[in-house]
Amino acid sequence: MSFIEVKPDSDFSIHNIPFGIISTAQNATLRVATRIGDYAVDLLALAQAGLFSSVHGLNDPQAVFSQPTLNLFMSLGKPTWTATRKHIQKLLSASEATLRDNQELLQRAVIPVSSAKTHLPANIGDYTDFYASKEHATNVGIMFRGKENALMPNWTHLPVGYHGRASSVVVSGTELKRPHGQRVVVKGEAPEYGPSLRLDCELEMGFLVGTGNNLGEPITINNAKDHMFGVVLLNDWSARDIQAWEYVPLGPFLGKNFGTTISAWVVTMDALEPFLVNGPTQDPKPMAYLAENTASAYDINLEIKLKPAEGSKYTVISRSNLKYMYWSFAQQLAHHTVNGCNMRTGDICGSGTISGPTEDSFGSLLELTWSGAKDIQLEDGITRKFMKDNDEMILAGWCEKDGIRVGFGECHGKILPANK
Repeated sequence: MSFIEVKPDSDFSIHNIPFGIISTAQNATLRVATRIGDYAVDLLALAQAGLFSSVHGLNDPQAVFSQPTLNLFMSLGKPTWTATRKHIQKLLSASEATLRDNQELLQRAVIPVSSAKTHLPANIGDYTDFYASKEHATNVGIMFRGKENALMPNWTHLPVGYHGRASSVVVSGTELKRPHGQRVVVKGEAPEYGPSLRLDCELEMGFLVGTGNNLGEPITINNAKDHMFGVVLLNDWSARDIQAWEYVPLGPFLGKNFGTTISAWVVTMDALEPFLVNGPTQDPKPMAYLAENTASAYDINLEIKLKPAEGSKYTVISRSNLKYMYWSFAQQLAHHTVNGCNMRTGDICGSGTISGPTEDSFGSLLELTWSGAKDIQLEDGITRKFMKDNDEMILAGWCEKDGIRVGFGECHGKILPANK
């Protein structure tokens, strides 16, 4: 238990201790923080008070926590991440007086989240997006190739992925403009240029690389978790009409790179360990470099909520779970580097759309409307096939087990009209 009040349904119990970047009206400096309940805890303020002097591996806490991103902290390695998180849990516990009884420090360091602004948590060097949900890949394959050829021949042998655009990864709450591009409006006719008419979300999660690897030295499946710092919610916004016209033969381009939204708080792999479960049975068995001997999926409940521009309420339009993902995070990272590709601190890897086995667990509007063939019913009698201007969307995710809840907060985005 913490001496700070935490509501039972909060994503941010003392069992979580995520990391993020904040600023405040009183102090515009971007700095590292954690969150508990409805409060952000300024870790720089705690470091300035000397409260991290005993943490192994955290040799200059003030330098680390005064950074505008988490990259320096993430570069220190898993033993330091783990030790720092445990130390913060101790400082916030009800039985520890060090912070609890220091009223002056509490006032400076423990900030209502309503008074703090969150920022992109990392300087993201590279962004890779995978295609790791078998249900999603099958649904899309059936739509565009038919049941007989739903999955491409390579899909069950390796985690399929593509390189995305890091510069347009934005933090939750950032508004995005509807993208322009070439798209075929009438099947069989020539393409037209204009704003996307089939703007979609993708319910994903992403992991941030903490420590990378040298060029030519792969990360193995057995030590992949040691290189992953933590996980965020991720919305890989997709202009389906632009994507459909452009993706042959080299894959996604303008239909994807206009914006990707991630949640502000990075939940560590340590916080997610209690929620490990066995993932789907993989058939055929993965090659040796992808073979896992322990549970590697995470039981994380996921939701998509949509609020239409002409409405006032959010409607939950999908409920899914990360445990459905066919290729695990560890397998994605091992495959990414098996050719010697060097990952770097702050790189992010997206899971690809996470769809479940039932229609109400599909992770994109493309699937929920079956490529626009049917409507999604929202509150107040409003319907949608794809996103309209000024629509808002929230992705949410959380784990619950034995009375413990660990969550990610919200991944919120709003679609603004396209430029004229």
